[in-house]
Amino acid sequence: MLLIAFFAACGATGKLLLRQFQRSMDQQFGALSRRLEKIEEENRDEASQWLRVEREMLIFKSELPMNYVRREDYIRGQSVLEAKLDGLAGKFENVQLRALIQKQGANP
Repeated sequence: MLLIAFFAACGATGKLLLRQFQRSMDQQFGALSRRLEKIEEENRDEASQWLRVEREMLIFKSELPMNYVRREDYIRGQSVLEAKLDGLAGKFENVQLRALIQKQGANP
């Protein structure tokens, strides 16, 4: 009888320990599950932010050629304008020299 009571007490203690272990494991798995859900939500938020950044970069790349002039292109354009201005300056000089020569030729 004493032996049966001892085994029953051991069984009850074992069952109590198993329940506590099970509760502890359930709490740990619940906490892990909540953390995993939080991480997944953060990943979705981060993915949507990366999509937004990618979309903005594509818009920027499409607008870039309209708003940006390469240095070489600007220098080439300025060189052409300066050459034309130099040509005009040369023509004005020629006109002034001809007028001066005509004026000196008329006043001898």
